[in-house]
Amino acid sequence: MPQPEHLDPSAYAAGGGAIGVLLIHGFPGSAAETRPMGEYLADRGLTVRCPLLPGHGTRPEDLIGVRWQAWAAEAEAALVDLQARCREVFVGGLSLGSLLTLWLGAGHAEITGLVPMAPAVKIDSPLVPLTVALRHVIKYVPPAALPKGDLADPKASDRIWCYDKTPMWGAGEVYRLQREVLQALPEIRQPVLIFQGRLDTSVDPQAAQILYDRIGSADKELVWLEQSGHNLLVDAEREKVWARSYEWMMAHTEKAEGPGPSA
Repeated sequence: MPQPEHLDPSAYAAGGGAIGVLLIHGFPGSAAETRPMGEYLADRGLTVRCPLLPGHGTRPEDLIGVRWQAWAAEAEAALVDLQARCREVFVGGLSLGSLLTLWLGAGHAEITGLVPMAPAVKIDSPLVPLTVALRHVIKYVPPAALPKGDLADPKASDRIWCYDKTPMWGAGEVYRLQREVLQALPEIRQPVLIFQGRLDTSVDPQAAQILYDRIGSADKELVWLEQSGHNLLVDAEREKVWARSYEWMMAHTEKAEGPGPSA
């Protein structure tokens, strides 16, 4: 897995107006994958936060021992920061970030809308339920058990900063969070915009449809991306995701009457 020197895996923040957006990266990635969308939204006047989840963006060993609650706490802290600065806040995330997006949505009814991308509500691997037990004897996921590359854009790997090996501990925590989120889906009521790549080999092919069917939201939309793999934030249709998300957010918020508080 790539760690290009030209990419910055650290958290990203941008000041803007009264509409805020929280974007949460995936596992075991970094804020380098959410930053481009964050910059796109910031250029259009939105206040943006792209946090770096604990154990990510440094070295694989740092993920060992980190609980999903620590990821949730980091995401919630970024949400609270945005809410102190903005009139309305949207939350979006990729894969693990989608789970945290839904977790926040279940606990914060005041969030204006949710944008889960490549939702990890069902992983396309029979080994996932075993990770919680296996992580005590196996530190890293065997390469043969990892999904095959699915990026449509051959240059997409130059836009990804993630670990070159996957800690089994972290995979187990993703599974534990997934169980929590699945139970909460019927309670989520915010408008939701779901993105799913047709070429995705990481999540179950029916994951996006499962989310669409189970979530309690009445206002919901599922967008299929024909030329995108799992990391759709860096793949061939990434700009379509950014633009569609921005348009959807603007359609689901009141028009700002003037410049909002700056970050």
